[in-house]
Amino acid sequence: MAKTDSFFIRAKTAFDGTTFTQSSIDLGAYVDALGKSVLRIHNISVQWGAPMNKPIPSAGQVEICGYQLTTQSQAAMVDVTDKSVISSGKLTTSMGNAGVTTPMITETLDIAPQHWTEGYLVGVEQIYLGVDSTDASAEGLTQCAIVLECTVETLSSSAAMALALSQQ
Repeated sequence: MAKTDSFFIRAKTAFDGTTFTQSSIDLGAYVDALGKSVLRIHNISVQWGAPMNKPIPSAGQVEICGYQLTTQSQAAMVDVTDKSVISSGKLTTSMGNAGVTTPMITETLDIAPQHWTEGYLVGVEQIYLGVDSTDASAEGLTQCAIVLECTVETLSSSAAMALALSQQ
């Protein structure tokens, strides 16, 4: 397989905490199954909120914001048994009862390409960044942004097409 130097793809999805939201990420410049070109995602970094957002959970509550990166459009959050899942994770925030002012914040990547030996191959021209929250306040966050470290590789035409078909 021919490899290129790694490059970065950046994307974000704005959300309000009340409904599942997703944005598409166009990979057409990198992926062409008929032309035998596929994308390998090596790493994903996630940024919760705009740079100045302040995650503040409600008093006495545990709240979760989740993201998923998939090869198929979704109507809601899915788990890793869905064949379209590339990566998923969540931000969990909790606050003690009234009067306790220090939130507890935990970020988890449930699954990500860097957990695999050689990353994650993508053979489709669109992937989707979906976000949802358990609370209408979305913990004070307005977006989820990602940075993907990628390379473009060449497969045989049959392997590239099989990969693309398995991810649709």
